[in-house]
Amino acid sequence: ALAMTTALRFRDDAYLRSCEASVIACDARGIQLDATVFYFTSGGQPGDAGTLTTADGTMITIVDAIKGDAPGEVIHVPAPGSTLPAVGARVTATIDWDRRHRHMRLHTCMHLLCAAVGAPVTGGQIHGDRARLDFDLQGGQLDAAQIEARLNELVATGHAVGTRWITDEELAANPELVRTMSVRPPVGAGSVRLVDIPGVDLQACGGTHVRDTSEIGRVKVLEILSKGKRNRRVIIGFAEH
Repeated sequence: ALAMTTALRFRDDAYLRSCEASVIACDARGIQLDATVFYFTSGGQPGDAGTLTTADGTMITIVDAIKGDAPGEVIHVPAPGSTLPAVGARVTATIDWDRRHRHMRLHTCMHLLCAAVGAPVTGGQIHGDRARLDFDLQGGQLDAAQIEARLNELVATGHAVGTRWITDEELAANPELVRTMSVRPPVGAGSVRLVDIPGVDLQACGGTHVRDTSEIGRVKVLEILSKGKRNRRVIIGFAEH
């Protein structure tokens, strides 16, 4: 069977909250659309939640979005007991914007954290109102107050956050653009997206980000944990909570 790919509207515009789409497949895993604004779980960023509304006004609650088995497959996971739409049905896909915007703010802040610490990253995760990055410091120590001050300085200054695409070959020739040792950027499609915060951070990343670092808001370093001999986990969150 031909793998049916989904046009990823969030790749072009992370601020898009809804889009029109057609149902191209439906099975036990969930619903596939020909286009979506739902970010799927990857790169440490959770999948979006939201709704699909059919032409007759029926609303299907989507609790998660995940990658399918084939490249370009996005599965929209409905709440248990949902009535599934028919293949070919037109729907309006709408994300839970408050939740997504928190993820965008945190994900962009993780890039600032990379710049503030400057060590190889061995893992990362966004969870609710907080995010973490694990750094291979070869046993070195980190100063939470110093990191927090640097993050808030980068937030307050208001650096533009842009994206550009390079080929798989260019990425292979510039391995320093891959900052995470555990999460490889999605290669194989011929091109890889770079997130560029000029003068601050440049790395391969498929996540969703805010347009300007000032949109992140004040943050705090909640905790720094030791993870084995070499690794330190830095947990950040919003200062308003």
